[in-house]
Amino acid sequence: MNIENTKAQMRKGVLEYCILSILKDEDKYASEILGALKDAKMLVVEGTIYPLLTRLKNAGLLNYRWEESTSGPPRKYYGLTETGQLFLKELNNTWDELRNAVNLVTNTK
Repeated sequence: MNIENTKAQMRKGVLEYCILSILKDEDKYASEILGALKDAKMLVVEGTIYPLLTRLKNAGLLNYRWEESTSGPPRKYYGLTETGQLFLKELNNTWDELRNAVNLVTNTK
């Protein structure tokens, strides 16, 4: 069994949750989202994030707006919709339950 594949699948499983959490307080453009994920040691490439942002938008969890940039082309800023905020709240509860269950099973705190 390949440990790197298992680790990648674990990261992929929480990526949507992480993106929604990054956007909970303010709108961000894709490069800022990628930077936050990389700062958190979540190994994500641009080719992964754009389809995921589109999927979250199509699901009604995100919206976007175009904003002019002083250093290049306009940027697409993503933010949570009201549905996205409710979805994130539910994911927070689920994450707490899952984390507690895994900690119990693995005997960690």
